[in-house]
Amino acid sequence: MGHVVLKNLRKSYGQNEVIRGIDLEIQDGEFLVFVGPSGCGKSTTLRMIAGLEEISSGDLTIDGVQVTHTHPADRGVAMVFQSYALYPHMTVEENMGFSLKMSGIKERDRQLQVRQAAEVLRIDQMLKKYPKELSGGERQRVAIGRAIVRKPKVFLFDEPLSNLDAALRVNMRIELSRLHKELGTTMIYVTHDQVEAMTMGDRIAVFNNGNIEQLGSPLSLYEQPCNQFVASFLGSPRINLIEQPDFNLASESLKAWWNLNSANFSKKPHCIGFRPEHIDIVEATQGLPATVVLAEHLGDASIYHCQVDGLTNLINVKMNSDQKFNSHDLIGLFFKKNHILGFDSKSHRVN
Repeated sequence: MGHVVLKNLRKSYGQNEVIRGIDLEIQDGEFLVFVGPSGCGKSTTLRMIAGLEEISSGDLTIDGVQVTHTHPADRGVAMVFQSYALYPHMTVEENMGFSLKMSGIKERDRQLQVRQAAEVLRIDQMLKKYPKELSGGERQRVAIGRAIVRKPKVFLFDEPLSNLDAALRVNMRIELSRLHKELGTTMIYVTHDQVEAMTMGDRIAVFNNGNIEQLGSPLSLYEQPCNQFVASFLGSPRINLIEQPDFNLASESLKAWWNLNSANFSKKPHCIGFRPEHIDIVEATQGLPATVVLAEHLGDASIYHCQVDGLTNLINVKMNSDQKFNSHDLIGLFFKKNHILGFDSKSHRVN
């Protein structure tokens, strides 16, 4: 139940090709996250799986059955949208059971299925309420419940938490992860939020310009990105990328730093990357000299935006809050070599 295979899936609007031949296999019971910037093709791909967008070419199978041109209602999928799309004149119970009613399910069976779904979502005490009486998080639970009662093979989520405030988003992430474990159903989840992707997915597919740049577990993508795009998209604050400096203009300390770190690779990199948490702050004479431009103290951690002479971009450093530095402080940056990443002139990672 819920084994999804995409083979050379393409989507064009006239001469504009927006999905450029995606090959992807989603295992039964997997929680797969599509992540990427706006306009990268992740929602379009999800809508093609749902049947809401016509597939221009390629094949889509669910549990071995060809569904490329099958009607959405006959694919065994259920989709939860960004907007709740609840009927305001219906109670929670009526909203959740509406699709069952349209399918001709008897009222007693309908009520039983709705109540079972409501108990899983912990909204069984709200069944007689109307949408206007519910909070945003409760409305989203109802929208998810409406999908659960259909007992689909695959759940499709299109940025379902983007309308919620920060605290509710955290709670709903926990609830959706719990729901996945309880139901064991395949879930495909679209988001532009890399925190959601990293915390929820068994695997992540990073989309860019109609292609999947990289597919893998959250930690494998974070620690071993295949290119600069993936390295930059995952992680907050973003990874520090330092291109080979102009040796005619660079300071002696920057030249020495580059020569030392670029020597770790089999092929000389065009760009070197370090994540903010893989940099320590030391005395200015013991590391790459830098000046603190902005200090952000977040309570459990501090983020320092630092200027290195000869570099255009600021270097971001994330540390625990035991040490405190302020703007204009002169410091040294010590880079942990076992976390170094190198990229060639085409942005591909080098070993």
